[in-house]
Amino acid sequence: MRRILLPLGVVVILLPAFPALAQNMPKLKEFRIERGMSPQARACIECHKTESPGLFADWAASRHAAANITCIDCHQAEEHEKDVSKTHYKQYERSDTQWGVGEYKTPVAAAVTPKDCSRCHPDEVKQYSVSKHANTNIIVWKIDPWMKLGMNNQIERATGCYACHGSVLKVDDEGNLDKTTWPNVGVGRVNLDGSLGSCTSCHTRHRFSVMEARKPEACGQCHLGPDHPQIEIYMESKHGDIYTAFGDQYNWTAAPGAWTPGVDYRGPTCASCHMSGSGNVMTTHDVTERLSWELQAPLTVRPQDFKPFPAKTDWKVEREKMKEICLQCHGKAWTEGHYAKMDQAVDNYNEIYFKPAKAKLDELYEKGLLDKSKFFDEAPEVEYYELWHHEGRRARMGAAMMAPDYAWWHGFYECKHRYNIFMEEAERLISTGQKAHKWEPFPGSGGDTTRPPELPIK
Repeated sequence: MRRILLPLGVVVILLPAFPALAQNMPKLKEFRIERGMSPQARACIECHKTESPGLFADWAASRHAAANITCIDCHQAEEHEKDVSKTHYKQYERSDTQWGVGEYKTPVAAAVTPKDCSRCHPDEVKQYSVSKHANTNIIVWKIDPWMKLGMNNQIERATGCYACHGSVLKVDDEGNLDKTTWPNVGVGRVNLDGSLGSCTSCHTRHRFSVMEARKPEACGQCHLGPDHPQIEIYMESKHGDIYTAFGDQYNWTAAPGAWTPGVDYRGPTCASCHMSGSGNVMTTHDVTERLSWELQAPLTVRPQDFKPFPAKTDWKVEREKMKEICLQCHGKAWTEGHYAKMDQAVDNYNEIYFKPAKAKLDELYEKGLLDKSKFFDEAPEVEYYELWHHEGRRARMGAAMMAPDYAWWHGFYECKHRYNIFMEEAERLISTGQKAHKWEPFPGSGGDTTRPPELPIK
């Protein structure tokens, strides 16, 4: 029999080849803490090993565990902090476990925040803090009519919008996390310590795997569907095709900053282009970098001209960064040609579809044929919205990420139909002077229209 010691004393028993001996040997993997750590830290681990074995096993297999980073290093808080779990204190009053005693009592917070992570990852958190990911809750409360005008209700927001954009964490009267705001791992979550975001949006707890965050499926949790189908677009593209064919051969666990195209992977993923370092381009957790267009906006603009959240970047500088990423695998002529077509697609959408539709919508409001007090409760408003929010985005993103079916059939082809339907109805209302039919009562409306005071002003 041989015994192999793995990180944090994970012991794997290798059974001998002789059946007579093997039947007397343990057949389960054994976890045993053999490294030095505080009694409180050990109590957390030993208790969770019994109470939540899946959580413990994930942590035991993580780089955190290998570096002797324990529950307390991430979850420990100060007594006075708002997010200290009052319920957790009851764990130290138990009589059914040796770890449930007062000597191990430690204030902990259930929600680990970027501020907590910054103790070990300061650069990543700083980069993330200025990204659109971290600030997406601020952005939607500035521009989104569903939120600003109360056109959806609290449960629709909690199960939909907030799941990706992030909730505003609150505590209830007993000092525990409010169930209407927790659990939540949205990228723009507003935390009780004032920080924005959740690192576990991409690096899910408690493995916190760099491998997971590098795979396109991590981004596809939020970037999918009719309005921003980046994961579907990616999987249709040649990049996605290569990932499907060869992804099982990629070296997903290369050290951060050392994941190299042509060596560790053949075709890029979302992270390869938007975050990972290649050539002279440094790794970043600011996904706003390397962008030269705001493809999700109603009118396509440069990132620094996106009024709800102007990027503090120069699009020409950022485009050169992305081009250098492209040049790791493509030639200069290929890269320049791709950007030329993308710019033309943007101009095609802006000039032929969006600007005329926006001018016609404004005319309907000016003539009193549409009610401007709300949105989505009249058919022309919905048609206009989906023209840019659905088909228009798909056309632009499909062109940018080399997915021809999304650029054309799901994109510009559908733009034509949406545009024609919108324009036909608009002209009918103008020619007859008839006001658009208003859907009242509007189903599922009544959401709070007050911008949460916890959101920082930016």
